[in-house]
Amino acid sequence: MFRFPRPLMALALAAAALVESPLCAADPAPFDLPGPGLRIMVTRGDKSLPIAEVPNLATGDRLTIDADLPSDQRARYILFSAFLSGATNPPPKNWVQSAETWKSKDKDRRLTLTVPKGARQMALFLVPETGGASGTIVDAVRDRPGEFVRAVQDLNQASLDRSRLNAFVAAIRAQENSHPEFLRTLAPALSNSLAIKLNPDCLARVIELQAACLLENRDSLVLADIHSSSMTDTLIGAPTDLALQLSYTREAGLGYYSPYIGVIRDIARVFGAFGNPQFSYLPTLATREGDRLSLLLNAAPSFAKPKSVLVAAMPAIDASSPPRLRVTGDAPLCGARPALVLPVEGAPLIYSTAFARNMRVSLTGANGKTIDVPVRARADRGGYVLTEPLPAGALSGKVTAKLHGEWGFDGFEGPSFTLQFPDGGEWRAGDAGQSLVVGRDNAVTLSGPAAACVTGVTMRGPGGTAQPVPFTLRGTDGVTVTLPLKNARAGEIRLEVQQIGDSTPRSVSLRAYSPASRIDTVTLAKGDRFVTLTGQRLDEISGVEVGDVRLSPDGLTREEDSDRLVATAADGRVPDGTSAKIRLTDGRTLSVPITPAPPRPAATLIARSLTSKDTAGAVALATRDENVLPDNNRLTFSVRAAEGSRLAPTDAIEVATGDGAATVLLEGGRDVRLSSPDIAVATLDPARLGPAAAGPLRYRIVRGAIKGDWTPLATLVRLPRIDGGGCEQNGCWLEGRDLFLIDRVAASADMAGAVGVSPGYTAARLAVPSARDGVLYVALRDAPNVVFTMGLKS
Repeated sequence: MFRFPRPLMALALAAAALVESPLCAADPAPFDLPGPGLRIMVTRGDKSLPIAEVPNLATGDRLTIDADLPSDQRARYILFSAFLSGATNPPPKNWVQSAETWKSKDKDRRLTLTVPKGARQMALFLVPETGGASGTIVDAVRDRPGEFVRAVQDLNQASLDRSRLNAFVAAIRAQENSHPEFLRTLAPALSNSLAIKLNPDCLARVIELQAACLLENRDSLVLADIHSSSMTDTLIGAPTDLALQLSYTREAGLGYYSPYIGVIRDIARVFGAFGNPQFSYLPTLATREGDRLSLLLNAAPSFAKPKSVLVAAMPAIDASSPPRLRVTGDAPLCGARPALVLPVEGAPLIYSTAFARNMRVSLTGANGKTIDVPVRARADRGGYVLTEPLPAGALSGKVTAKLHGEWGFDGFEGPSFTLQFPDGGEWRAGDAGQSLVVGRDNAVTLSGPAAACVTGVTMRGPGGTAQPVPFTLRGTDGVTVTLPLKNARAGEIRLEVQQIGDSTPRSVSLRAYSPASRIDTVTLAKGDRFVTLTGQRLDEISGVEVGDVRLSPDGLTREEDSDRLVATAADGRVPDGTSAKIRLTDGRTLSVPITPAPPRPAATLIARSLTSKDTAGAVALATRDENVLPDNNRLTFSVRAAEGSRLAPTDAIEVATGDGAATVLLEGGRDVRLSSPDIAVATLDPARLGPAAAGPLRYRIVRGAIKGDWTPLATLVRLPRIDGGGCEQNGCWLEGRDLFLIDRVAASADMAGAVGVSPGYTAARLAVPSARDGVLYVALRDAPNVVFTMGLKS
């Protein structure tokens, strides 16, 4: 259903109120009832145009208007025209003219009009033949000109909005009937071009359902149009420029207003004021095609009193205001590309109306030669496409393309584009091409003619194997390519640049080198069993020697523009020395001084205690294994600083699972407090590690950016909640939740005859052996070697 802006909704309600009183509170009916048509030609000077190509009228325009009624039309209509000159200036009586559409002579059945000086709006009326109709229409227009000005503006605007919706619906339907699989790419383009709301969820549906989904709720599809200043509500999530939607737009000389900030005008009173026993008024929407103005109604007209007067709006009488088309993006376009699109945005009406006509693009090369080529607006392509091929070889290098044509009777100047055509010039590499290094990816900038026409870049390495490489446009005359040289050999590399319109790829020769490692620092912290190296190409290091201690590479990482390598003593000894001998994979050795660093913070665990959380109503599980941390307990533990060192009040303790998947930082001064300069007490709530954390926990001291070694802390065990149990004739049982956390249950501490529980157990009751003296023994899945006892009430 197509719903119009709030003023138009009110207008439709007004019409309904005159037919059926009291005023109905329901939404108005859609304008989907075909009405009569009109044939209209407009002449300005010596040029005549059909109404579909006329965006606005001007003083002195000559109009011929015929009713386009079927040959068997039985109800007779009088065709009225009324010129208006604003809300506060009643028009002269002779500004209202009429014609009897059933007459045989042209001068009697046709309106031949000239737009008078001072007129700003124009309305048309189709009135059923009735005595006194002429006087009634004249009086209505002259008594309340401002209300008709409102109605004409809103009807004209809504008709333009309807044209965009019609174009969107027609394109979706056509695609649905031909290639529905392309809707996923077509619909967003149509949405952007026509300023139509798109529901992206529709494109995730199966192909057969996409079109119907996209056309649902048509009342909410039409969005604001910067050129025509649509009166429809602005919808959140729209693909339009909100800054443009909030602009003020002049409407037929009546000043400036914004439909988005403001005033809801109660148009329901527009026609209600004219209600009389003889006539009621029905608004119509007009769709244009050639010289025909087809009228759409949202209510069936009445031929019994009060008879229905059909009201239609003509274009505003005002200065021409062609749309301000904007170029989509600022990158040059490849003029040699087949089906070239000149992308524009900012004026959906160029796609949904015939206002812009005789559109062409003037192509001017560096030699000043100009070629004019016709173009056509394509909403599905997001711009203008050439309707004729360019002459072969007529253009090369950089070309300026200027869009122009006519907007109604006036000239229309569109934006300019920069096109590029291959001219056979050479490509060359930038400075980075002189320092390629194998063993890593290298970015190289290539410069040459018509970069927009590059379709691919191929790399041929020392072995001659061809490999396509990714590229991106860089500026107007270059591309940046990424060369995958991580596993390449040193030697000559040839790049081949392929372009549209150039049958011969252009070659660029480069050379890749194998550089030696560059070592910036070798850092050794006192007491560490490893050294840390920084520099470049550290992947070529095969080993490190500090004194008589040999260290092996144990992890290479990349940090910004530098490599970082850790080398660890294979025999666990602590290296000590002032220099390191670096052995490279090619046999060379380097001697690098060692940068000493203070010892990293370390602390040993000296005590632990548990505090139970609130587990009211649950059966407790207990164990004597002090290393176990049940997840329903908080752990308080104390650590002592390593000999000869102290702890700082800001030192933190990091706790992590064995696999490092879950970590928590216990902050100094909050979670960690000093008992003395060398002893700290910390409290850990296992919940901070997340619900999936389980198994061995470890801790380390964190002092700013320096982190100590990991040390075992406890084994985190997730406990099931056991609400109780009992025995029946068929056996004993436990009940509760998360019983899948139990590995097995036995009646004795040695777990003999234990009943196993499957990992995916989901029931709330579990069959178990008969308890001895009310005690069962449980092994949990997170610590299968730890035995818990559970006492059951008798």
